[in-house]
Amino acid sequence: MQHAKQFYIDGKWVDPAGKGTLDVINPATEEPITAIAMGNAEDVNRAVAAAKKAFETFSQTSREERIALLEKIIAAYKKRMGDIAATVSQEMGAPMGLANAAQAPAGLGHLMYTLNALKEFPFEEDVGGARVVREPIGVCGLITPWNWPLNQIAAKVAPALAAGCTMVLKPTEIAPLNAIIFAEVMDEAGVPAGVFNLVNGDGPTVGVAMSSHPDIDMMSFTGSTRAGISVAENAAKTVKRVTQELGGKSANIVLDDADFQKVISRDMVGMCVNTGQSCNAPTRMLVPQARMDEAAAIAKAAAESIKVGDPSAEGVMVGPLVSAAQFEKVQALIQKGIDEGAKLETGGVGRPDGMNRGYFVKPTVFSNVTNDMTIAREEIFGPVLSLIGYKDEADAIRIANDTIYGLSAYISSGDAERAKNLARHLRAGNVHINGAGVDPGAPFGGYKQSGNGREFSKWGLEEFLETKAMLGFNAA
Repeated sequence: MQHAKQFYIDGKWVDPAGKGTLDVINPATEEPITAIAMGNAEDVNRAVAAAKKAFETFSQTSREERIALLEKIIAAYKKRMGDIAATVSQEMGAPMGLANAAQAPAGLGHLMYTLNALKEFPFEEDVGGARVVREPIGVCGLITPWNWPLNQIAAKVAPALAAGCTMVLKPTEIAPLNAIIFAEVMDEAGVPAGVFNLVNGDGPTVGVAMSSHPDIDMMSFTGSTRAGISVAENAAKTVKRVTQELGGKSANIVLDDADFQKVISRDMVGMCVNTGQSCNAPTRMLVPQARMDEAAAIAKAAAESIKVGDPSAEGVMVGPLVSAAQFEKVQALIQKGIDEGAKLETGGVGRPDGMNRGYFVKPTVFSNVTNDMTIAREEIFGPVLSLIGYKDEADAIRIANDTIYGLSAYISSGDAERAKNLARHLRAGNVHINGAGVDPGAPFGGYKQSGNGREFSKWGLEEFLETKAMLGFNAA
């Protein structure tokens, strides 16, 4: 990759200040793809200075100018969709079918939804004698993860641009190559120099330098709750705004009037999409205790129907986990489930049969899990389902809410009104009713330790704006 050992700063590809590099590993082969440059505080300072300078003029652009710019970015992104999908698959292990159908299109979707929101967003309103205006917050630091990389990059970059902000992006160092392509898209689209800057690096070095930087006005972070706390702690020194989309441990309530065969099969397979590496994955399936054995048999059959293998192979549904560290974490948690007494229905520790390399895991189902077990409390980030029994609807609500997280929840019922009523009782930012998927036109974000703030469409745009009241503006 041409720009792997450079950063995009002030409208140019530039060499890093230091000499550090990091291999990007293909998780299916455990072999390096290439090496990237690793930034330091000096690189961050250069990028922030460029963004601060660019903010003086970009913040004053009109709605129409930013609409035109987003349209150019969309056109340039469309031309690179194939490259983006192939790169995402290679560096983080998504099967090519998923990369083409969801990973690459997710970025395009957020660009388009933000464009539509920008066209109608009410930046000004009159309140009595005052004019209330919404203005860009300033220079924004954006830190994004590896599991849905383009989804999170575009969900931050697009609204920041739409608001009139400038930015420095630090993508994950585990799967950074797609972000380099994204920077090439921004360059081709003619984004003004300094408005968008890319610095690769790790959290303790580049992430901390950004979070604590006095000239960064806002941090938008997606990743683990542990890392999100670090960002907030470092950002507190300069009292900057912090928005966070963090971990999850989503409950999936299957009510007694649901079609068990349809719902459990659907949701077992759905939970394994992206190898279970989604913050909103419905990993705690709550079923009536009296029907635990029935539910376990259905989930077991669905898990065993899932084809695991080389992401480039036809028909593969689940690729590898992203890294050796993630593989070891998931293996340890599966063993923890066995040790704590959950019933292993299928899957378990080790790679699938016939695989001796790559970070592949077996789709795994545990039944008779209690909500105090480690596998019910901690975010596994792998294709591991915990079946938890409940006594009645009130008990299901109690178990669902008994978590430090609150990103998503799921409900399935044969009675839509019953499901809607139950949804109001769940402490989660997104509640999916009867199989409804993520909607980029609706707000996305969590309660409790799943973060704060909201992303997507007009809600994402609002996060990058400050509110000013000009008093007496409308005085006679």
